[in-house]
Amino acid sequence: MRIPKHIGIIPDGNRRWAKRAGLQKQDGYAYGLKPGLDVLRLAKEAGVEEITYYGFTTDNCGRPKEQVEAFSKACVEAIDWITAESVSLLVVGNQDSPAFPRELLPYTKRTDFNGGGIRLNFLVNYGWEWDLAKLKDPGNSRMKICSQLQSHDISRIDLIIRWGGMRRLSGFLPVQSVYADFYVVDGLWPDFQPEDFFKALEWYQKQDITRGG
Repeated sequence: MRIPKHIGIIPDGNRRWAKRAGLQKQDGYAYGLKPGLDVLRLAKEAGVEEITYYGFTTDNCGRPKEQVEAFSKACVEAIDWITAESVSLLVVGNQDSPAFPRELLPYTKRTDFNGGGIRLNFLVNYGWEWDLAKLKDPGNSRMKICSQLQSHDISRIDLIIRWGGMRRLSGFLPVQSVYADFYVVDGLWPDFQPEDFFKALEWYQKQDITRGG
């Protein structure tokens, strides 16, 4: 079985899930914590070398205050869960903005926990324009471009899985995603089932990976 080395995770549908459950929209984010841990463990078991989660974007910060506070809190709690696992963790996002949780500053340099293991990247207050801000010279070589990215320590992505039924990247690591295959789960993120992950891997087997060749 051909396993993607690096999988990107876009965990969409928290607010819609909360609304369907009769909750306030902001209440949905807390229910996305366990699915994130479940995916991490499944990825490790499958032999995935690197995984990147979309926490929240700079654009998301334009939402109502109670929602911003809720997803920021969920990101901090997610890191508490993640650091109990064997991972090599890096949090990437605009640290200079007040929207970046101060509790996550210690994790903005890659750190191994419990002996290290799968490389885990967590995008928090991430924006594609912020990521590409240093790329001003159109004549830059590919290697120079990669080194100038704010997200330069994140490798190229092989497979992106998005929950919630939407067919868009929403600014997710545009350089690393340039040749990524894109799999959509119609179910909402808090309703995650292991079958979602296994079906994505099965679908990936059928893709013709040429990268333009």
